[in-house]
Amino acid sequence: MKVLDLSRVLAAPFAGQMLSDLGAEVIKVEAMGGDDTRTWGTHYFRAINRGKKSIAVNLKDPRGQQLVRTLALRSDIMLENFKVGDLARYRLDYESLSEANPGLIYLSVTGFGQTGPRSAQPGYDTIIQGMTGIMTLCGEPDRPPARAGLPMVDIMSGMVGSVGVLAALNERARSGKGQRIDVSLFDVGIMMLVDAGQDYLDHDHVQSRLGGINRNFSPGQPFQTSDGWVTLAVANDDQFRRMCKAMDLAELPDDARFMTNTDRVRNRAELSALLAPRFITAPTAEWEAAFRAAMVPLSPIFDIAEAMADAQSGARNLIWPVGPDGMRLIANPLQHMSRTPARPAAPPPELGQDTAAVLLNELGFSMEEIEGLARDGVIRCAPGSTVAAD
Repeated sequence: MKVLDLSRVLAAPFAGQMLSDLGAEVIKVEAMGGDDTRTWGTHYFRAINRGKKSIAVNLKDPRGQQLVRTLALRSDIMLENFKVGDLARYRLDYESLSEANPGLIYLSVTGFGQTGPRSAQPGYDTIIQGMTGIMTLCGEPDRPPARAGLPMVDIMSGMVGSVGVLAALNERARSGKGQRIDVSLFDVGIMMLVDAGQDYLDHDHVQSRLGGINRNFSPGQPFQTSDGWVTLAVANDDQFRRMCKAMDLAELPDDARFMTNTDRVRNRAELSALLAPRFITAPTAEWEAAFRAAMVPLSPIFDIAEAMADAQSGARNLIWPVGPDGMRLIANPLQHMSRTPARPAAPPPELGQDTAAVLLNELGFSMEEIEGLARDGVIRCAPGSTVAAD
């Protein structure tokens, strides 16, 4: 499958990387100055753009517009996250392209979608976390609302977008027709409320932030040990009994305050006050071993370095060495499919590294034409590629 990726920053580029890992050929069309994330430190761009070819095109020039349009008409899938209506100026909108390429699957990812009173507003992950209620669920109760530490709405929007593309490909195999996929970060943020959102719909209950505490069962929160922190998730009464036995607190399951999960949630503060002094008497490794033997979910709280160094990360091949220099990148979880596992096609591209090759091989341009377009500022070719701009 040929994918034309006109997107920038995170959500839609993440969808493009997912498709590349699953075998698609992805051509990333960048502005002459490159994707915004190229200026945010190399780690950001690298995290979401492996396996793509990069061409740098000036969309303000009609020749650049026609070049990209020609590529779109030869593509199976197009990804974009321009402001609503922007690409119509270049005849790169779905309506214009689908007339000539009716099988085109066209993914648009925006902050608020193609419709609605906020559709013209820009939307970044942080904005959407604020507007969908996510920030009111993050952080400590006595502190201001907090942004989740990762761009979780962007990441999930990219996942939703890639699922939509795959569903559209499946449908196209039957009908021969493409379709437009309208993914809104706002829509995805509302979806991500899951049980907290359903609690409001069912009971008009607006949940609030509880820090690291799981509001649905108890104990389900971090505790300090003698040398670090652990977090546990005791989701039923049987687990609670086994936990108490492992902690030499065998009397707690018969305490009327803690006999059922409902009781434990209601009396969470009292239960935590009894558990905290016990946890701090022993090191993390000792508690991990005791809980593993009791078959009760508990884990150390790792930082990123510890998580990536854990034996489980190695066993699951979660760091991919990619390219001749072995650039280390985070793996795609779909690498464990039995017949068509996800694999990295190539390292993230340099800006414009494939401009000349794509124009030569995909569009049949001559070297003289490519050199002329580069001199005129219509395209940019990376230094060291077949053709480099002066």
